Amino acid sequence: MSTLPVTQESMIAQTINWMEKAVIGLNLCPFAKAVHVKQQIRYVVSEAKTEQDLVEDLRRELEVLAEANPDKIETTLLICPDVLQDFMDFNDFLDVADALLEELDLAGILQIANFHPDYQFADSEVGDIENYTNRSPYPTLHLLREDSIDKAVEAFPDADEIYERNMDAMRKLGHEGWHEMFADQPKSK
Repeated sequence: MSTLPVTQESMIAQTINWMEKAVIGLNLCPFAKAVHVKQQIRYVVSEAKTEQDLVEDLRRELEVLAEANPDKIETTLLICPDVLQDFMDFNDFLDVADALLEELDLAGILQIANFHPDYQFADSEVGDIENYTNRSPYPTLHLLREDSIDKAVEAFPDADEIYERNMDAMRKLGHEGWHEMFADQPKSK
């Protein structure tokens, strides 16, 4: 397995690889493929080292997404490699992120989903394979347009069943299958 230096490009490449293999490949999000194929996902690596710096990066990216033409930028993945490595800290930061949406008058227009290398659903154990539905290479804030979510849910008749279907898919795949899926992923140093 090769070792690559960690660059913004390599972090984005790892995130795209995860999107293609897990999110799209396992159909964890049936809405992701179309925006990926149309290249409407904006990938941004935050250089933030503190939560306050991340708030400023998040503010900027929320404003960019809110002002962008959806045909050009439908959604944004804000990759945060140097801050909020602890999942509980990351989870607590989501309250700050939601408050920022309110402050910017973007609540109801945009929302923030989240992914983390150590993601853990409430009432689950750390190693449960079901947690891997939301495990990304780096802590990541997913900025989404609410109208796009509404349209996608209308187009997908059983949207409320996605969660259960994802849990079943992960149980069938198992830890070994997950690790095999990313065996060709270069390690960063």
